[in-house]
Amino acid sequence: MTTMTTRSLKQTFADLRSRHQIGLLPFVPAGYPDLATTQALLPALQRAGASAIEIGIPFSDSIADGPTIQEAFVTALSHKLKLKDIFAAVAAARPTVSIPLIAMISYSIVFRYGLGRFLTDAKTAGFNALILPDLPPPEAESVCQEVQSAGLDTILLVAPTTATNRRQEIARLCTGFVYYMSISGITGERDFLPLDLEPNVRQLRQLTQTPVCVGFGVSKPEHVAQLAPFADGAIVGSALVKHIKQHMTQDPAAIVQAVETNCRELLTKVR
Repeated sequence: MTTMTTRSLKQTFADLRSRHQIGLLPFVPAGYPDLATTQALLPALQRAGASAIEIGIPFSDSIADGPTIQEAFVTALSHKLKLKDIFAAVAAARPTVSIPLIAMISYSIVFRYGLGRFLTDAKTAGFNALILPDLPPPEAESVCQEVQSAGLDTILLVAPTTATNRRQEIARLCTGFVYYMSISGITGERDFLPLDLEPNVRQLRQLTQTPVCVGFGVSKPEHVAQLAPFADGAIVGSALVKHIKQHMTQDPAAIVQAVETNCRELLTKVR
């Protein structure tokens, strides 16, 4: 198998900006419905036009995940999923995937595993960056320094209710992108994105040169097109996980095909 040259988030967003395009960042829960399917989904999502992929590390006490992703995590954990198994699956898929891979993980898991050990294993497996949704500043300062020293990018979350000075503090710690939550609440599909989304993202982009990607509620081609004029990336999670669930009774190839098709459709109104 020929190993592809992998791209960094910095290269990816620079290329997107040069072409005046928005990136699509699909989210997949590791081990749902099994790791073989997760492994097959990664190159399929790249074929479908994804600019980077978020891989959610299942956690029994997730903070902001809605029912769709929570159910996926519960299913994955019921198979006695271990971090070493996820690392092995990502490492096996990495030669077929050149776009950045991002681990979205609770810091409590990282802390329990051991930060130094986790960073070494994540880097070796082929991850480019970490999203730590439950690690706010100032506690995040020293952790982000270690993550960056290990050669991984850091990504933290900003909510609509986050004060301006706090947004600056969070953005300063981000090297991959700033994850802007379109709403204060949990993940999940929504018919419409909030009216204050554009001014909030534009204000955030005035505070930092780091790319800004939007998640929470983004689920349709129309949403991606709506975000294209002012955001660097659109993060889609629950909508894709729902497609996995809808095809759970079929073989892995059918699941992968359904998700790949849905991912491709998300970009139809912008490219």
